[in-house]
Amino acid sequence: MGLAGKKPGVESLAAVPFIGMLLGIALLPLLVPHIWEHPAAPIALVAVCSAPVVLLVPGPHERELLIHGLEEYVAFMALISALYVTAGGIHLSGNPRGTPLVNVSFLGIGAVAASLIGTTGASMLLIRPLLDANQERRIKTHIVVFFILIVSNSGGLLTPLGDPPLYLGYLHGVPFTFTFHLWPAWLLAAGFLLAAFWLWDRRAYGREAPEDLALDAAHETAVKMDGKVNLLIAAGIITCSALGLPSPWRELGYGVLIGLSLALTPKEVRDANTFHYGPLKEVAILFLGIFITMVPALHSLEQIAPHLPVHHPIGLFFMSGVLSSVLDNAPTYLLFASLAAAHAGHGADLAALATHSPALLAAVSVGSVFMGANTYIGNGPNLLVKAVAEGAGEAKVEMPDFLTYAGWATLVLSPVYLGVVFLMFW
Repeated sequence: MGLAGKKPGVESLAAVPFIGMLLGIALLPLLVPHIWEHPAAPIALVAVCSAPVVLLVPGPHERELLIHGLEEYVAFMALISALYVTAGGIHLSGNPRGTPLVNVSFLGIGAVAASLIGTTGASMLLIRPLLDANQERRIKTHIVVFFILIVSNSGGLLTPLGDPPLYLGYLHGVPFTFTFHLWPAWLLAAGFLLAAFWLWDRRAYGREAPEDLALDAAHETAVKMDGKVNLLIAAGIITCSALGLPSPWRELGYGVLIGLSLALTPKEVRDANTFHYGPLKEVAILFLGIFITMVPALHSLEQIAPHLPVHHPIGLFFMSGVLSSVLDNAPTYLLFASLAAAHAGHGADLAALATHSPALLAAVSVGSVFMGANTYIGNGPNLLVKAVAEGAGEAKVEMPDFLTYAGWATLVLSPVYLGVVFLMFW
């Protein structure tokens, strides 16, 4: 009996390494944070969860599937690396006033940039200038929370480059232009969240001490951008992705663009961004484990699909979204998209799902991207932004704990979820 066999019991066991990988990512940072911070901890998790898959591959077909999964991992990391390096070569300096108008402008720009250079790239590009602009303010925790909701999550819905789950779908055959049709959900989320932030920040701004606002005005300087060549390189990444080049030419293109960014960006620009490869290394390690363990799990879904309510967009929207709240949203997307495809009779063919049942794939896409904002662990940029905000020196922000943030996010985003259901899936 192979990994893609027919016995439900064996199929369930095939998913155990994948489930263990996801639970490890979600729970270890909370239960044993000091151990998880050690560089060897993610490597150990990947080794433990991947070993059964690699060592117990029963036949040539399963080995072929595993090799294909590793090829998709290389393609995935090539894009993430290109976006990360390019965004790290753009530095915004200056200190605009931390007014509601300036802040909502930052968030609006970030909502667009997230779909072009990814939620991670847009978050790392804009969070430090936003913190500097609000350095003299005392009431500013809500600014970072809304930044996570908009720039680190919902803003990335419009292109496969915007958020890792959407790029995984692209690698599995979803047309590059499919996410363009999700603009009503993007516009609803961006419009509501920006309006809610504007009202919230106006009230908070009115409660600031006059002397702090005077100091903010006294320190005002114009915003300046260094590393502009990376804007052209980012356009190259978008073009390389949209052309649909086959592997490995697409990945070689990303590699050339990474080399150009590193060669053409002055060292002091990256130093000003405190650019380093630590976050990228952690993503590379964890997603290696995810891609390996995902192979047998995905091929067990055809047996499970008939027993789950994955035939309706509303059910898929909330199931994929809720799981994305507590686990990383990239594998969650692929899990539920594959379930929907299997239930609809398309096997694991996401291209067929996009063509013949687009509402089902749209529900998984929006649910995974939007509800990844519900907790710090739902999407990678969430924790990165939190870490930057808490360690920003004089611009430091006291961020809410895990449960408090989850309460804030769920309360603010609930109208968006209801609006999306009625607008797109009812």
